Amino acid sequence: MPVNISGNIRKMQITTVDDGLIYTLPIGENHLLMNELIGKTITLSFSGVINCVHCAAKTKKSFQGGHCWRCFKSLAQCDQCIIKPELCGFSKGECRDPEWGKNNCFKPHMIYVSQTGAESHKVGITRHMENTISSRWLDQGATTAIPVVIVQNRLLSGLVEVAFKEHISDRTNWRKMLKFVEADTNIDATITPLLENVKASVESLQHEYGADAIQWVNNASPVFIEYPVVAGGYPEKVKSINLDKTPSFSGELTGLKGQYLMFTDNKVINLRKYAGYHITITEEEGESLSS
Repeated sequence: MPVNISGNIRKMQITTVDDGLIYTLPIGENHLLMNELIGKTITLSFSGVINCVHCAAKTKKSFQGGHCWRCFKSLAQCDQCIIKPELCGFSKGECRDPEWGKNNCFKPHMIYVSQTGAESHKVGITRHMENTISSRWLDQGATTAIPVVIVQNRLLSGLVEVAFKEHISDRTNWRKMLKFVEADTNIDATITPLLENVKASVESLQHEYGADAIQWVNNASPVFIEYPVVAGGYPEKVKSINLDKTPSFSGELTGLKGQYLMFTDNKVINLRKYAGYHITITEEEGESLSS
């Protein structure tokens, strides 16, 4: 039966399986398996209603991942230190919600280097979990990633990242990311001089906070990631869809990468940007456009 489902959406959940990645879109009370829609023509329609992902209040505009203005200004998970963890004010008594901070920020974090586009590498931060592919790598569309430093808490991750940012970007170029990117099987050639450049700064932080609090990851193996995209499904010249300006559009879904849907005619949409939006997704009956 063709899909016809409505509800407020959240960012897509991405899980790893032996034969690839599984994308699931929370929409209303349902979870839509997006992989099954690849190769099919679908219509996305925005109703004009936005509900805060935290308090569910209606809002004319969303902030930082789908929050209303009130939640954006009051929740700890929306504070500036989420974007810039080096600004953490917990020790100064400035945390908006100390209990939330204890549960989320005082955990081991990983600083990593990833490749998200052709000749495009970045440094980033993620919660450290043993023997798993970080959801951050998947959300950012990384094709290659490698951990370089493990730290005791989020503040330290920010301080270490600042040292790295003097030599490498911390931004994902989303247009480059959405092109076809071969895995960087020689990422060591990128990180070897980088690690040498940041060595003195990291050692200075170790001297201040303790060597056990900031540890280099030795002999790490790079992780290579492939995304569910049909042959020829990557856009040649990216055309981004904005639901606020184009509330309804149709296209043949050619693939999923990062938090983006990719369609024929080079169209793409970042669903994470529209968390909290009330959307209807309809699968068009009949043959796909490429049939």
